[in-house]
Amino acid sequence: MRTLDVALTLQASKPFHFAESSLNYEQQQQQKRGSFRLNLVHRDANTSPFRLQNATRQQLLKQRLIRDEARVKWISTPIHRLQASESSHLQSSSSRSSAEGLASPVLSGLSFGSAEYFVRLGVGTPAKPIYMVIDTGSDVPWLQCKPCRRCYDQNDPIFDPKQSSSYQQLKCTSQQCRQLTMRACQDKQCMYEIFYGDGSFTAGNLAMETFSVGDSAVERVAFGCGHDNEGLFVGAGGLLGLGAGALSFSSQASASRFSYCLIDRESGALNSSSALIFGNASIPAGARFTRLLRNQKHATYYYVALTGISVGGLRLPIRAEAFRLSASGGGGVIIDSGTSVTRLAAPAYYLLRNAFRQGTRHLPAASGFSLFDTCYDFSRVKSVDVPTVAFHFAGAIDLQLQANNYLLPVDDSGTFCFAFAGTSLNISIIGNIQQQGTRIAIDGQARRVAFIPQECG
Repeated sequence: MRTLDVALTLQASKPFHFAESSLNYEQQQQQKRGSFRLNLVHRDANTSPFRLQNATRQQLLKQRLIRDEARVKWISTPIHRLQASESSHLQSSSSRSSAEGLASPVLSGLSFGSAEYFVRLGVGTPAKPIYMVIDTGSDVPWLQCKPCRRCYDQNDPIFDPKQSSSYQQLKCTSQQCRQLTMRACQDKQCMYEIFYGDGSFTAGNLAMETFSVGDSAVERVAFGCGHDNEGLFVGAGGLLGLGAGALSFSSQASASRFSYCLIDRESGALNSSSALIFGNASIPAGARFTRLLRNQKHATYYYVALTGISVGGLRLPIRAEAFRLSASGGGGVIIDSGTSVTRLAAPAYYLLRNAFRQGTRHLPAASGFSLFDTCYDFSRVKSVDVPTVAFHFAGAIDLQLQANNYLLPVDDSGTFCFAFAGTSLNISIIGNIQQQGTRIAIDGQARRVAFIPQECG
């Protein structure tokens, strides 16, 4: 059994205070195992630059789930990889080293299609600090750039390539340009374009620039310098793609190893700190790995060999094909930092849900909420014991979830819901609610991933 501390979870999102310097790019750095670390700040903290002021927990969650659905549809639909040329914004766009030991804070936040975590990086020479969304489901890093044809509001000043001595535009003949899915040439300069599932997009020049944290820098990173940007990015200056493709930041940084730990979005504790770390220091000693699967059709995503799920210590009778990655590129299970709620193939989800309901039949039920069909009324209790839930991966690797990884408060009065959903789409996704509190360590070169619980400090 797992114990859910209802009172603590509901109290966690109450106002709290931390030093303003914890948001600063240059400050709060620590040397740890050869890496630079910055404090982690939760998006829903009252002092977070991305918090939607005066919104209730229920309002925030409803908005998050709407974005989440758009994100899932985008992932599952090939159209986001092969956009029709007639919808292109390219023609309307303005025409103008090693990461070993590099680390940055991860900030839980609000952005496109529910990618909800941010890092603060320095860009250019001299470095200008900018918040960027991290996304394991995207490859090309990009930033809003001056001059803007269209730019949304962001917290930091928009990046001006004219003020950076390390900025360099890439030509159409460059290898990086040829690796783009959508590209065009303008005055021999490479132009890029990226679409997202909610209608958001970015388009502009493909260029190279230096990205840094403190004294650690990665030079000549190919990125999109976006002069035409539109969408629900809400304050972030751009996106740091951490996918498995050749143009992702992690691939370009010659750092096939990286790890991240997403703090509990309900945690308001000052000491809830973590980092996105690149290089050998990113993987704790003794980490045990399961293999990553290759999908030649969709090379960006991190596919895992999920072999089963258990509830209360009992393995569910899920058929192997529910999670199988087919030779044609369909099906399978990915880990995604930008999806909130884990989506499982419908037959697997119903087995999971029914087993959990059976183990919680003594608990007071509540009406469903949004996509959640299994909810509870914990308004009169301070804590409850609930069945354990665990994921099982190839190589006898298990991920034992904590109670707050699968019971989510949906209001301030004590309604909690089972934070999984079924899907008829042709992919299953392990979302960030289930990842919270666990360090996800990816070794891209060796094609493997480790799950290290309680390693977020």
